[in-house]
Amino acid sequence: MSTPHIAASPGQFAQTVLMPGDPLRARHIAQTLLDGAEEITAVRSMCGFTGHWKGHRVSVMGSGMGIPSASIYATELIREYGVKRIVRIGTCGAVADSLSLGDLVLAAGACTDSGVNRTRFRGMDFAAIADFDLLQCLVAQAKRDEQRLAVGNVFSADLFYSPDTQLVDTLARMNVLGIEMEAAGLYGLAAEFGAQAVAVLAVSDHLRRAESWPSSQRQLGLDAMVRLVLDGLLSGGFLGSTKNPDG
Repeated sequence: MSTPHIAASPGQFAQTVLMPGDPLRARHIAQTLLDGAEEITAVRSMCGFTGHWKGHRVSVMGSGMGIPSASIYATELIREYGVKRIVRIGTCGAVADSLSLGDLVLAAGACTDSGVNRTRFRGMDFAAIADFDLLQCLVAQAKRDEQRLAVGNVFSADLFYSPDTQLVDTLARMNVLGIEMEAAGLYGLAAEFGAQAVAVLAVSDHLRRAESWPSSQRQLGLDAMVRLVLDGLLSGGFLGSTKNPDG
């Protein structure tokens, strides 16, 4: 079986898929953090892998940048490959003054200027929220790891280079934590197809203080975040068995 954008065979994806935006980040996670990872798709160089975390099966695949790209891959994973949950792992630009570089943001909800969820919801506003069980297990893991974690709203932007010079101030006034580009679309799609989704983001930039991680710190910080996510999913019972397909 294959889809227009994924070339994996049936059963090659675990029921839980981590989705960074960058396919090279997916490759790095597979090669550095997972045991026995095998590449199972690379259509259009959008790499996907399945391996094991502490003996439990998990997949990782890039999503590309923005809601349209992420929605293509997430739709095919859920609808055609039987994926039950998708965890977006990425970065965000902070707008909340309480956040610092390296902090983790758990997107309980995702505001957006995209029209995708209104298209799904007959022109009405859809409350794009994370799955509570996934949210809860990651909060618990952050407490166990004594990792600083902010839980709240993010903003999923359609434009990386926005002409709206007031956007950041508006988001800060509404207590939005940061800006990214995929979560709102992923949450709406998961709701439509009965899947689970959550987004975990490392603060790589602070948009109100003109601060930014250097490239070396960016990689170390993201690896630490992925380990936390994997441990949280494992503790919550969200990673598959060692069997293929998941038991």
